[in-house]
Amino acid sequence: VQLQAYGGGLVQAGGSLRLSCAASGRTISTYGMGWFRQAPGKEREFVAAIRRSGGTTYYADSVKGRFTISRDDAKNTVYLQMNSLKPEDTAVYYCAAGRPISSTAASSSGYGYWGQGTQVTVSS
Repeated sequence: VQLQAYGGGLVQAGGSLRLSCAASGRTISTYGMGWFRQAPGKEREFVAAIRRSGGTTYYADSVKGRFTISRDDAKNTVYLQMNSLKPEDTAVYYCAAGRPISSTAASSSGYGYWGQGTQVTVSS
């Protein structure tokens, strides 16, 4: 499955962005989907994940209550709605697809397919 993330950009602190990740090659309905991010000089970190059924979601503590992950299998797309953005949210955001189990949903090792990333910059 090929993934392409888009929707990043420059936004002021307190603003919102919605990232999209469009999949091709295979339906995402059989995959768990995740968002990760990597800031300059830092390791890639987990942001959010959603299970195949869409009924269970996972969030990093740093984004809980501000970000929402969702999926539309009919459109083969997963979204990340980001509200109340902070400068520390600045990073390249990557979407990923895989078949993680509950214990690996927040780990990059749970995902075998990755998109190319989209830059999110939050100014103070």
